[in-house]
Amino acid sequence: MRIIIGEGSCGVAAGAAKVHNAIAALMDGNESFTLGSTGCIGMCYLEPIVDIYDGKELACRLVRVSEKDAEAIVKAVEANDFSLVEHIIISAEDEEFLSRQTRIALRHCGLIDPESLEDYRSTDGYQALEKVLKTMTPEQVIEEIKVSGLAGRGGAGFPTWFKWNAARQSVSEQKYLICNADEGDPGAFMDRALIESDPHSLIEGMLIGAYAIGASEMIVYVRAEYPLAIIHLEKAIEQAKEANLLGENILGTGFSCEMRIKAGAGAFVCGEETALIESLEGKRGMPRLKPPFPAQKGYMDEPSNINNVETFANVAWIMNNGGEAFAAMGTENSKGTKVFALTGKIKKGGLVEIPMGKTLRDVIYGIGGGIKEDKPFKAVQMGGPSGGCIPADLLDTVIDYKALAATGAIMGSGGMVVMDESTCMVGMAKFFLDFTALESCGKCVHCRIGTARMQEILTRIVKGEGKEGDIELLEELCEAIKDGALCGLGQTAPNPVLTTIRYFRDEYEAHINEKKCPAKECVELLTYSIDADKCKGCTLCAKKCPSKAISGEVKKAHIIDSDICIRCGQCVNSCRFGAIIVE
Repeated sequence: MRIIIGEGSCGVAAGAAKVHNAIAALMDGNESFTLGSTGCIGMCYLEPIVDIYDGKELACRLVRVSEKDAEAIVKAVEANDFSLVEHIIISAEDEEFLSRQTRIALRHCGLIDPESLEDYRSTDGYQALEKVLKTMTPEQVIEEIKVSGLAGRGGAGFPTWFKWNAARQSVSEQKYLICNADEGDPGAFMDRALIESDPHSLIEGMLIGAYAIGASEMIVYVRAEYPLAIIHLEKAIEQAKEANLLGENILGTGFSCEMRIKAGAGAFVCGEETALIESLEGKRGMPRLKPPFPAQKGYMDEPSNINNVETFANVAWIMNNGGEAFAAMGTENSKGTKVFALTGKIKKGGLVEIPMGKTLRDVIYGIGGGIKEDKPFKAVQMGGPSGGCIPADLLDTVIDYKALAATGAIMGSGGMVVMDESTCMVGMAKFFLDFTALESCGKCVHCRIGTARMQEILTRIVKGEGKEGDIELLEELCEAIKDGALCGLGQTAPNPVLTTIRYFRDEYEAHINEKKCPAKECVELLTYSIDADKCKGCTLCAKKCPSKAISGEVKKAHIIDSDICIRCGQCVNSCRFGAIIVE
């Protein structure tokens, strides 16, 4: 038998390395099983995950494993008796998290060893590359991608074939294929997980793309905050070179292509393709004017094509199964599947891959299990700082580019942050404006100054200092920034503000006119008091209060001095009788 431990970043953070070491310590001379690693299978909420295989068949999946379970796991494998670990076997309900998905980009994640070329090749790895190089012309490759309807998964949803064809038609002795693995959206981790779990899939997809456009050099621009992804990709590149799958005269076909990694410093604006190119060239990451487009004049002023990790992860599957098979999934305007990072106030957080055309309800309730503590669903933020908040009454919105755009949100790279009734939508808009104002490169006035002004207004509002006309001023600033900003970061920065005003205007008005936060989240707008009928005078709240704002005698109702109270919430957490009133 084989014991395989999920050791992606989420697994390691949850303690998978400790579990691995604990099981390894019990292996001394034990030949009844082998021990290995895999990447993230997507069920991040269940980590650490341990899979036990009997040959190629999954015999048992264990979840939320701790190092204390190591001895029981080894005994269960030795005896082939999984009742010994019954307390950590995955439930039927949690198994539905994967069974409800259609996995193409994530097809190998959590199933193979990301550091093993043999594992990847055992799943038809590099067969698509061999087929393309030996039996297809570049034009035929581009046509197959066109038939598939694959659109860029990085945010804009631009047809992949069109970008490849534009670069193909550009005349130059040197062309570049670039992978955008910068992934800067808060709450998004699809690209990281893909590279950590299946780096050869990225290499194979990029090689097919490089052949299609005529590139001889490939570059993966990945943020330095993804150290495990970089380590796995570096090893995969070395393995591919040793196997003649990368470098000179690949597979004896005469096609040669090199690959290297560039670790970015983490600027959000470098997710924009021309800012990324500037950074690659050693300059400050700032967007360029377009045209010329990268396909005509990109990296080092040569024709270049840029797609993100998820886009390339689909390519080999399309070549193996045909463009029509990919196009058969999804909707008329949005083909194939899409990966989402499901986070926030959700019961089952992790990576989800579904065919386009499913609804938000299918994902949040069908796969994600609904809201934590069964609280009412309030909204979901789609597309990160560039996206928008979609409210509960639009929960049945179809997931495709056109339908999401109609709500004021965007598909984006796939971040899906779920919110419940306790989330202040004004505060949420401020959170994203804090981010975009900080990450603005400063090149254009509309983005540099406009986002800062919006941030200031939102800060005033959540502090109870909002005034009449602030909502209208925010709307005016939003439209000006959208019209005047140079790149996608600035043009979409107003989206969180516009959508929260559109769907939750009453919350803005309550903050401004009543100086109240309906979600009871904005600290400056809260008042704490004690219900005299419920207070038992136990004094626990007074002992926990750091500002000594609570007074009263033992066994008598206490009071809170609002002038001293710092609204830290310690009294609420300590009171066993529900006597603290927060308004």
